[in-house]
Amino acid sequence: MADVDGAPIGPLPASSGSGRGAVGVFTLGQLDAIGGSTITNEAMWTFNKNSLDQAVSILPGVTMQNTGGSRNERDISVRGFDRLRVPLSIDGVRIYLPADNRLDFNRFLTSDLAEVQVQKGYVSVLNGPGGMGGAINLVSRKPTKAMETEARLGAVLNGNSGSLNAWNSYGYAGTRQDEYYAQISGTILDQDHWNLSDRFTPINLANENGGDREHSDIRDWRINVKAGYTPNATDEYSLSYTSQSGEKSAPLHVIGQEVQGPRYWTWPYWDIQSTSWLSKTQVGSASYVKTNAYYNTFKNLLSTYDDASYSSRTMGRAFDSYYDDYAIGGFLEAGTNLIPMNTLKGAVHFRRDNHAEAQLGRPDLPGSVREPWHHNIEDTWSFAVENTFHATRRLDIVTGISYDKNVVHKAEDFDNGVIIQNDTPNNDAWNGQAAAIYSFSDTGKVHASVSDRTRFPTVFERFSTRFGFAVPNPDLAPERTINYEIGWADIFIDKLKLSSAIFYSDLKNSIQPVFVARNAIQNQNIKGENYGVEFSFDWDIQPGLRIGGNYTYLERELDYMSAGPRPEGTPRHQAFLYLAWQATDKLTLTPSLELASDRNSLVTNSTSTLLASNPMPNYVKIGSYALLNLQAEYAFNENFTAAIGATNLLDQDYQLAEGFPEPGRQFFANVKAKF
Repeated sequence: MADVDGAPIGPLPASSGSGRGAVGVFTLGQLDAIGGSTITNEAMWTFNKNSLDQAVSILPGVTMQNTGGSRNERDISVRGFDRLRVPLSIDGVRIYLPADNRLDFNRFLTSDLAEVQVQKGYVSVLNGPGGMGGAINLVSRKPTKAMETEARLGAVLNGNSGSLNAWNSYGYAGTRQDEYYAQISGTILDQDHWNLSDRFTPINLANENGGDREHSDIRDWRINVKAGYTPNATDEYSLSYTSQSGEKSAPLHVIGQEVQGPRYWTWPYWDIQSTSWLSKTQVGSASYVKTNAYYNTFKNLLSTYDDASYSSRTMGRAFDSYYDDYAIGGFLEAGTNLIPMNTLKGAVHFRRDNHAEAQLGRPDLPGSVREPWHHNIEDTWSFAVENTFHATRRLDIVTGISYDKNVVHKAEDFDNGVIIQNDTPNNDAWNGQAAAIYSFSDTGKVHASVSDRTRFPTVFERFSTRFGFAVPNPDLAPERTINYEIGWADIFIDKLKLSSAIFYSDLKNSIQPVFVARNAIQNQNIKGENYGVEFSFDWDIQPGLRIGGNYTYLERELDYMSAGPRPEGTPRHQAFLYLAWQATDKLTLTPSLELASDRNSLVTNSTSTLLASNPMPNYVKIGSYALLNLQAEYAFNENFTAAIGATNLLDQDYQLAEGFPEPGRQFFANVKAKF
């Protein structure tokens, strides 16, 4: 877990006999943070969180979401802000899909990460554009020894039948020398299916008959290679390459028939590659320069079928949709302490995104021809300055300002055999923020912050018709949010760590889908607000016994709620609790409990067919849940550890989106060897 100041706290202190020594962190890839939370590699292992959406969901203020529908995607909410408003980075390098940025957080595996940083509300303007509601940064490992290796192997079993659901593996090797380091790692997840709860009652047997969840297979792997040069104690130059590949199917809606009809979709590939350069150079005794340059690619194929047999592709609903994107960009950051009691920093970010797409309709029909590639090309700039005034030994005052500009060069579409050039309005925006951080003791801090940030609309939000169910709105304005936060953290008698935060977000020009006709939506700029409170604790009751957890209260309000639509996917109350007991020198037991109240979800089955006299959609509360999990970890020695356990031990039948049940009871077994 982590306190409000961002310092990671593991489930149990590392000990020489536990086999749990913390991994090295690639600090050059970390983001500067005021507040926020961090989950460590050690914690992700202990709680068996193998994908990004699972890992961050146990942090305060963060909720895992199922987007529902036919895309089989996992989203997150950070204090009510989703993936469009919370940028994702790997070692500080932005991962962005230029057409719609609908990243699937389930595709990002966690075994090879040192930690995951989650910033909430206040995101430094130095980190670049788009950090309106927060930011997530995946920080890779960095070797700390002359030679170190690690290997992991895991399996997930059906909690009711004992059959194999999935397996995963991870390998790592690295070296740290006086003036350089190098490493390579690889991780893979192969899931044939996952199982539903035995309490699940099938309703639509054509879509799902219970037992193993139909079309829940996924396969993901990632390779990361990194080399760095460290000529002295302050300078570092690093080159990284990451290749990530995935394929997945999409489970069907299981309660009745969807209004739009079932969609039989699969993704034969969902691939990301990134090559990046990062450096930090000390200039004199009081200044530094950081540089970054990267080239990212994203290739994706969506294949759809006629019916549930997934064997025919001759109807109008069947097609192959190809994405072939690339991005090139980087930043330059400089800072100095030349003025006494003051740190001044500045940064310039640039990114060019080129999205290309093409579609082949009715692939099984003779003579089918793929449409020509059409493109969306845009440049994004950000110019930022941040100043920290060290008013006293214990008080820092931070102020920042940035100017962001988005230039759309092309926004092409293909219709009736012709490539169409949509209007390409450009956007720009100013951002400002301020924070005060007061260290009232050696262990305690309190901070207050305000952050006024914007996000530019995507091409999808402006122009997509969503297969005829949306009305384009090319004149969407950038959305803006002013985030306010007061946070506190302290450690008592070196055993009890407490932190809390109160937050309020004033949404201005928030981009939201508004129902404008029966079964038709349009993205519009509206007002709203998110507000709530977070609390977390970790308490070492005695040597070898720790309890901890967190609680989040979140309210979301939008100014169109009186007309029917509701904020979806986030519970009002959410909590995570755990106990870690080192029963013997080698055996540690860690039960945990994930709790959430009910949440709004749009009803999509046939019983909610919209009436012409009532064009507003129907929403339901999809129920609360309490998931009991358990891990038993046995450290044979400092190099070899094995763990067995269960998730959803009580086999609860629950949903995160209407019509899409979540996994039932599952057992897991993992082994880890480190040398």
